[in-house]
Amino acid sequence: MRATFPHVALSTLPVVDLLDLVGSGECRYDPELHNAPDVFEAEPVMERLARVDVAKELCEACPVWDACLEYALRTEPTSGIWAGYSHRELAELRRSVRSTALDQAA
Repeated sequence: MRATFPHVALSTLPVVDLLDLVGSGECRYDPELHNAPDVFEAEPVMERLARVDVAKELCEACPVWDACLEYALRTEPTSGIWAGYSHRELAELRRSVRSTALDQAA
């Protein structure tokens, strides 16, 4: 996976334009790979871990990785893999970005 938390410079693109870019990502070929199965369907732990690992690997070479990361940071998804990060990792990254921005403003 990419560096723990990359330097993030957000664009001025509207979220809808970012979503259009994200729609051309590698995940479009197998969207279920980046999301858990249906809420009523159990996913064994080992299968989930394997699915998440494969999804994160796919994200590494995605041509729209940066747009996907920005979209995820701006929309705060509650599930799935976005730019190689889980929703929990994205929440941590958002906190890190906000903290860095506050430190730089002071």
